[in-house]
Amino acid sequence: MEVIPAIDILDGKCVRLFQGDYDKETVFSDYPIDIAKRWESYGAQRLHLIDLDGAKNGKPINQSTIVEISQSVDIPIQVGGGIRDFRTVEKYIQDGIDRVIVGTAAVRDPDLISKTIEIFGEESVMVSIDAKDGVVAVDGWIKSSKISVFDLMDDIVDTGLKRFMYTDISRDGTLSEPNYGSIRDILEYSPMKMLAAGGISSIDDLNKLKIIGVEGAIVGRAIYTGDIVLSEVFDTIK
Repeated sequence: MEVIPAIDILDGKCVRLFQGDYDKETVFSDYPIDIAKRWESYGAQRLHLIDLDGAKNGKPINQSTIVEISQSVDIPIQVGGGIRDFRTVEKYIQDGIDRVIVGTAAVRDPDLISKTIEIFGEESVMVSIDAKDGVVAVDGWIKSSKISVFDLMDDIVDTGLKRFMYTDISRDGTLSEPNYGSIRDILEYSPMKMLAAGGISSIDDLNKLKIIGVEGAIVGRAIYTGDIVLSEVFDTIK
């Protein structure tokens, strides 16, 4: 199972939110590039970057910082936040981003997924399904789409999509353990590969996710607080 460190960028800084609430942010570094280099030095094989300003505003805001990070490390980067049209997808991939992540666009414009796969291949895109009480949130998790997780999966399964990530918003940033029940249910429902996020607080959580069968796990707050020592993870989780 792949363990992927998350770097969330707000106002150019590396932050973590609590349950996706922009009013409950914790700044962990003013220099996201340094954080990226640190996680790479600990053995990370991929980084997960989110432009929180972009997610909220519907267009990339921290794109230059993200591209600078991608040029500063030697591992693949996947990027989400504010990616709502093909022009943005194309720009990120041309700038060296390995994989783009679409969330709101998956709800409003699933054809964007198909077009991205057609032009850049199935490894170039992933959908982020961010949900609270089983309902998908959009626009930086601020609004409810009123669409269930399973209905959205039905809508995107024919796009050619290979993988998606699932976040239980109520667990995100809480260090309260993942929502294992929902993760199991979604895995049983979907033929696609899943990356899980939200609530991961220990190596034990990661081991449980591996047993459940997710392809990867996105780790955030726990690696910043020290609840998970990233260098130990890569020696333990294979």
